[in-house]
Amino acid sequence: MTLWTPPPRTAEAAALYAAAEQDRTARPERYRLGAAEADAVVARAIRGMDDGRDLLGDTSQWRDGLERFLGSAAEDGGLNAVGARTARGTAVARLRARISMGRHLARHPETTGRPILPPIVIVGGWRTGTTFLFRLLATDPRLRAPLPAELGSPWRFAGVTGPERENLLDAASGAHDVLHHLNPALASVHDSGARLPEECVLAMGTDFRNWGFSSTMRLDGYTRWLAEQNLAGSYARYREILQTLDAGDGRRWVLKAPAHTPELSRLAAAFPGACIVHLHRDVVETVASGASLFAVFRSTYSDEVDARDVGRFQAGQTERWLRRAAAFRESPAASRVTVLDVRYRDLVSATAAALRRIYAAAEIDAPADVGGMIERYHADRPRHAKGVHRYSAADFGLDEDDLRSRFEFYEPFVTDQ
Repeated sequence: MTLWTPPPRTAEAAALYAAAEQDRTARPERYRLGAAEADAVVARAIRGMDDGRDLLGDTSQWRDGLERFLGSAAEDGGLNAVGARTARGTAVARLRARISMGRHLARHPETTGRPILPPIVIVGGWRTGTTFLFRLLATDPRLRAPLPAELGSPWRFAGVTGPERENLLDAASGAHDVLHHLNPALASVHDSGARLPEECVLAMGTDFRNWGFSSTMRLDGYTRWLAEQNLAGSYARYREILQTLDAGDGRRWVLKAPAHTPELSRLAAAFPGACIVHLHRDVVETVASGASLFAVFRSTYSDEVDARDVGRFQAGQTERWLRRAAAFRESPAASRVTVLDVRYRDLVSATAAALRRIYAAAEIDAPADVGGMIERYHADRPRHAKGVHRYSAADFGLDEDDLRSRFEFYEPFVTDQ
């Protein structure tokens, strides 16, 4: 059996990695990780901000998470220089975002009282068609999907329109260019760009509680800690971000993130009345495709990606998420939202019918020309334009029969609709 191996790096990427390693040798302080580095990271985050430490707020809300993240990145990540710099940079950026949002809300206290129409929120396991459905719905002018820069720096986009907004989006495009230079294989697995709607996890984590952190790096210790945390505050802050970005023009938000799947009760509390569209796919396809995505991402930041380890992590995380989502259905919190189940194979083979079901569940009239909406989307974004994503469970040391037995509890969601 041949296990997955990282794609070879281009000459351009190899030069970038070599330069990063040389810089780590010359300036190691920029690459240090571990819980003991928390004070240094905080100092870097508040540099030039006289009110920074005060706006970070109660350390009980974020300090433990910061230390867990930095510690796990050091102990579990196996990170190369690019990965170490990215992890440390992520920590600094999330603290700065916390400060900047705190400053914005202090100056505009009316923001938190701003009403938000019930959003459509797409959830499901990794690789279940969430991105396709999300970006397809985003072409409806009555809906609005957040862009990466808006999620990362919402205070900058508050009330900003026209050329000023376009300039902000242009300025953010460089980060995507660098990522694709480092690992061109990402485009065929999960394409991204400054003007492509992106998932909510980019906005979350200013309290260092974010399931998305472990999607790009090996963070097993952090993930075990996160599974025991209460993310109610995280979702309250996410609501504030959407209130900051909302234009009050009658458009409803369409959101998506597989990472919402284990936190549906918190999502329902933050967005009562939301229409949650839960996508379901054959579990072997879900786990194997997710493992492939994670492996490619991890290979950007580590030279030590073990395919079996990725398979183990992906199977375990998927089971945790889906069991928690199933438990949500039986909880009182489920009555606060509408939940619609959609099978991946129906989304792909009968897209128009699936869309009509979603619009009906969200109590929005379907577009008059649903078929034309779908055709235009595919014409603008051909499915395999940037390469074909191939994978199998065996690539990651996973046995299909074992997976089906392990996920027997989930099978009715895939077949009984």
